[in-house]
Amino acid sequence: MNRHRTAASVLLAAGALIAGVLTAAPASAASPLTPDPGFWTAARMRAATPLDVTAAPGSTRGAPKAVAGPTTFAPTAPSAPSAHDASPSAFPQAGGAWTGGGAIVKTSGRVFFTMGDRTASCSGDSITSANGSTVITAGHCVKYQGAWHTNWIFVPAYDNGGAPYGQWSATKTLATDQWVASEDMNMDVGLAVVAPLGGRKLSEVVGAQGIQFNGGYNKKMYSFGFPAAAPYDGTKLVYCSGNTGKDFLLTKDHSLSCNMTGGSSGGPWLQNFDEASGLGTQVSVNSFGYTFLPNRMYGPYFGDEVKAAYDRAQTSS
Repeated sequence: MNRHRTAASVLLAAGALIAGVLTAAPASAASPLTPDPGFWTAARMRAATPLDVTAAPGSTRGAPKAVAGPTTFAPTAPSAPSAHDASPSAFPQAGGAWTGGGAIVKTSGRVFFTMGDRTASCSGDSITSANGSTVITAGHCVKYQGAWHTNWIFVPAYDNGGAPYGQWSATKTLATDQWVASEDMNMDVGLAVVAPLGGRKLSEVVGAQGIQFNGGYNKKMYSFGFPAAAPYDGTKLVYCSGNTGKDFLLTKDHSLSCNMTGGSSGGPWLQNFDEASGLGTQVSVNSFGYTFLPNRMYGPYFGDEVKAAYDRAQTSS
């Protein structure tokens, strides 16, 4: 990064350092994929490096727009949570392993992909959708510096190299128009449409969290992800919880006290979250943190722009 361009850098919530500013991208809002079924072995998943990105603050700005009333889509679950599922009962929580069970254990997972000549990882979540096959994550977890990632899979309930509910290969990855055009940090949202496994769709197997757009700020939220950079190692589902605020510096993102590290990018932010059932309404994803404000996570506001990308994804096959 050219340090003369800015007084502060922005560190996305991912892992190993890649210097450089964001660059313009092709005008396409979707990337067709050719999945490689045998690519992601347990060893390769364990070895994948959490993606880490730096950006000049000048590239994060976006003009705020008037927002409409909230639009909400309800969650779905394949079955009721087990009676023995225990709740963490820790609110607020700045970062700890999720021990509460429930639907969130199945809907959330790790995302793996190839970026150039390296393998990398993020987090993601199964969300309710018309096609029953939609995963939401961060924009930089599907495309970065003008290039779309390849060999993209979603592993719900990832278990230290294991995939208890299978590896779900993307047939298409998408992002907001603003992320595609200029990698605008306000719109760091990506989605993937995944192919069925064994004749069943993703939401039939693991369920799906609800999603809401234009829901406002300053909410009680839970954030989940699979951080893989120290002190975490990518083997556990980690969560943060607390009352969110609004970024007062460079973006119009949500803000939450959270110490998750690299690899958590793309993990879901849920409001109206019920610890017993593990179900909530997704309103953001883990996106970035400021290097000079440690232990704080930021996530993009789900407005009309994100809804447009979601609608494209949920009607794709």
